[in-house]
Amino acid sequence: MDKNIRQQLTLFVDKKDASEIESIREKFNPKQQQLIDCHVTLCREDEIANIDKVRDNLQNLDTSTITIQFGQATRFDNNKGVLLPASGDNEQFQQLRKKILTALNMPVRRHEPHITLMHPRNSNCTDETFEEIKSVNLPTSLKFDTVSLIEQIDGGQWQIVNRFNLKSE
Repeated sequence: MDKNIRQQLTLFVDKKDASEIESIREKFNPKQQQLIDCHVTLCREDEIANIDKVRDNLQNLDTSTITIQFGQATRFDNNKGVLLPASGDNEQFQQLRKKILTALNMPVRRHEPHITLMHPRNSNCTDETFEEIKSVNLPTSLKFDTVSLIEQIDGGQWQIVNRFNLKSE
């Protein structure tokens, strides 16, 4: 039987910066927390179908670490989910995507970075839960220095396949 394998490029939040985010995920969305640590998705699976070219681009990156600014927690998907959206233009993030996806003969769509606190697939945010989340002092700025190629097989836990370090500033 064929396995369902998904891959994506991810920016994992450094453990030292993730405690408040992970406490929310552990309390309100433990199933998702067990599948994957808190992160910002950099490129989705449909964008990296030509994985060999993507790996070449990642190995030849000349990009420095990037910083993403974040706004206030917000609800989405009929208020079932909660995410921490990026704020500002996030040009560093967009440029990193362009460098990774260059020469793939497809348009590079704009992807707005965010951290999912409650995934609507396996949680349901109530008004009370959202008020509690809004009271948590969440990070407003996070620095990322590694791009991770991750893989999920048959809906299981995401595993890191490769790490690609960005240049230190």
